[in-house]
Amino acid sequence: MLFQNDSTPLYSVELFPPKTAEGMDKLKLEIAKLNALGPAYFSVTYGAGGSTREGTLETVSWLRGLGIETAPHLACIGSTREQVRELLNHYRQQGIRRLVALRGDMPSGMGAGNQGDFRYANELVTFVRAEFGDAFHIEVAAYPEYHPQSGSPARDLENFKRKVEAGADGAITQYFYSADAYFAFVASCRKAGVEIPIIPGIMPITNYTQLARFSDTCGAEIPRWVRRRLEGYGDDVESIRAFGHEVVLTLCRHLIEGGAPGLHFYTMNQSGPTTRLWNDLELAIVH
Repeated sequence: MLFQNDSTPLYSVELFPPKTAEGMDKLKLEIAKLNALGPAYFSVTYGAGGSTREGTLETVSWLRGLGIETAPHLACIGSTREQVRELLNHYRQQGIRRLVALRGDMPSGMGAGNQGDFRYANELVTFVRAEFGDAFHIEVAAYPEYHPQSGSPARDLENFKRKVEAGADGAITQYFYSADAYFAFVASCRKAGVEIPIIPGIMPITNYTQLARFSDTCGAEIPRWVRRRLEGYGDDVESIRAFGHEVVLTLCRHLIEGGAPGLHFYTMNQSGPTTRLWNDLELAIVH
């Protein structure tokens, strides 16, 4: 079986910590709108090498102060065991029960000698389990179109399986626009004995130039027909957003109908595109 039939689908949203007080004020307004949808939890990203550490802590603390279920990202590259232990103790005191454990990226200018005590996410997962047992539900990253640094899908699957064997409870994928890629990846995981829920990551399409640049960097494929249509709209923002919404809405429907265990929306701190998808999919009713 590709999916477990006894699990309630989880629909969640992701934020990134703003860099300014003004940005935080704006984010709080967006959070209020997103929270009204009833997501299972909010995840909060963590910059390369801990570059947004304070912003992440502030955002997580604010969410927890409202009683909102929160899943901080924890990127281990550049961190020591003691730093990670201190951060996890802080989160546990706040009542955090869910983490997104990642390797993370090296910030520009950081040399190889400053990589810290962890090289890969599976080492982080192992550490969390050894230090905190089952205190946290741990999500890890998955790549349906495989990680650009892995070299091959087979090697990427091996790396993913190591994270699962280390103690991951579930996974959230990199965004994608091909449902077939997701279902093929899940099938490969099941064949390899990986049984944890693998939740699709969903990126709304609102800005083609930004999306194309980001996708080229992270290895996410934009289907050629979608690229051509988006390119054809030029600077027509309204048409880009309307077409993008239909593409992502159709993708989400295929995923849900195919048995995906939930959806995780990369909101980019904008409530509008995710809210429209959520309402058109009637996720509030499902969740």
